[in-house]
Amino acid sequence: MKLGKGKTLGFWMLTALVVGNMVGSGIFMLPRSLAEAASPAGTVLAWGITGFGVLMLALVFGNLALRKPHLNGGPQIYAKELFPNSPALSLLSGFMSSWGYWIGNIAGFVAVITTFASYLSTFFPVMNSVSVLFSLGSFELTIGHALNFVVCSLLLWGTHFLALRGIEGAGRLNLIATVTKVIGFALFIGIALFAFQSSTMGEFAAAHLDESGRSMSLLSQVNGAAVVTLWAFIGVESATVFAARAGRKRDVSRATIAGLLIAIVLYVGISILTMGLLPKEQLMQSQNPLVDAMTAVLGPYGGYLLAALGLISLIGSTIGWVLLSAEVPFEAAKQRVFLQPFRRENDKGMPKLSLWISNALGQLLIFSTISGSISQAFDFIIVVATLAYLVPYLIASVYQLRLTLTGEGYTAMRERRMDGVIAVLATVYSVWVVYAGMGDLKTFLFGVLLLASGIVFYPLLRKQLREADAA
Repeated sequence: MKLGKGKTLGFWMLTALVVGNMVGSGIFMLPRSLAEAASPAGTVLAWGITGFGVLMLALVFGNLALRKPHLNGGPQIYAKELFPNSPALSLLSGFMSSWGYWIGNIAGFVAVITTFASYLSTFFPVMNSVSVLFSLGSFELTIGHALNFVVCSLLLWGTHFLALRGIEGAGRLNLIATVTKVIGFALFIGIALFAFQSSTMGEFAAAHLDESGRSMSLLSQVNGAAVVTLWAFIGVESATVFAARAGRKRDVSRATIAGLLIAIVLYVGISILTMGLLPKEQLMQSQNPLVDAMTAVLGPYGGYLLAALGLISLIGSTIGWVLLSAEVPFEAAKQRVFLQPFRRENDKGMPKLSLWISNALGQLLIFSTISGSISQAFDFIIVVATLAYLVPYLIASVYQLRLTLTGEGYTAMRERRMDGVIAVLATVYSVWVVYAGMGDLKTFLFGVLLLASGIVFYPLLRKQLREADAA
């Protein structure tokens, strides 16, 4: 089938974007983050609840892509449709949700890039050097932090110029990297199954202590792990974001579900099995959990092999995330809910201004690698990014619920009821994770501040739209 202009993404490329964006930094760093947040029992429960909740969200995204094919650009775009009788409120909600989703995407690819630097240090230990390069007052720049900054910056801008050359070439490279990582992680699961030691995992429902040394209830552990496990599935909506570039709309929903199922198998298998390869204390201190786990099983060469797989995987994920980050404001601008200069394209049909600004903001976030460990930067970024994503997820769920209540786009009552139940479950899940994320109030408030910062640019959008309408 010959695709129209710009319609270059088929089912497999869309699935690769979904899997590639979900199975990125999280799969490498989450075993450590989960060991800090919960016991094995708390981790399993968190995965179960999150997997079910994200499945409901994926069904919402897939259904809306089919019923509202003209609304492209991601789940945040539905915000403007929630207020059809109030143009001003529709514009404000559309802009603010697009802003928050865009900021979340930028934080997302920075998390992937910082993880790449962490795994590259397996081959170049000097990247972990604590030797001071220079100091300024209380600030000290170590050789390791300087090298991490340089590596992260090179990966970001290398991906930037690849993306400017066109979606098809970048998509194919992402597909190759995704297939490689899925095969590699399947082999990791197979090896880990044979090497798994339940004694290493410890007691399944062992008491878990917080930073103050107080025992946490199982519910508190699940709440603490909820934001961490949701980060694993951020990107499930990737096919929806690229719906305007899809050859067939039905491929968007199919790719979303297929990608989610692949990610669930990989994430749950790897995070649980890693607990049986490394003692909890070692896992909580690890900067490269999967490399350390494979080193414990196969020796140094096993660790090097896993690190190499990680680098390939993270390059693919960086491509997907950078494309996603640029596509969001580009499509939102075309829907007239974002700053209009973001509509600019190059001769390859790529959103050039959006790419430049998104990656420039990402470069600012990469400065977080100059001080503190990679793992600390990762933990901070994923909480902020996850909370930024939850608003658009909640909006999409509420919009789906509205359609089922009004009957808009439905002819069969059975489909309407089924989609209504799914929308309610997706809404309840989104609200619960927002509540769980408020546990770390300082980080939560920082995330809210980032979302609210977009209001500064809202008057500029209104001015641009008035001038466009008057022209």
